[in-house]
Amino acid sequence: VQFVESGGGLVQPGGSLRLSCTASGIPFSISSMAWHRQAPGKQRELVATITGRSNNYADSVKGRFTISRDNAKNTVYLQMNSLKPEDTALYYCNFPAARDMDYWGKGTLVTVSS
Repeated sequence: VQFVESGGGLVQPGGSLRLSCTASGIPFSISSMAWHRQAPGKQRELVATITGRSNNYADSVKGRFTISRDNAKNTVYLQMNSLKPEDTALYYCNFPAARDMDYWGKGTLVTVSS
């Protein structure tokens, strides 16, 4: 299994970013996928999940973030709008139930600052 995240960067508060994650080594089209994030000094948290039937979001990002997928490209996306400084974190894609002991990609860093 491999996840390669990209699209992070430095953005001002209120700005937008679109993250991408390409997966390999898994049956992507039938897998539920998720975006997780880890802010400095904090535990990793689940941000958004996408299944075959629904999308779900953490309360802190609901209405601002949108998760989507392209099964033909084995890629999951996270569109992030109205970014806040508290969204600053390393963002990872993985399965929704992934644990710390499981495989994780390198992540992509999102920094929201003026």
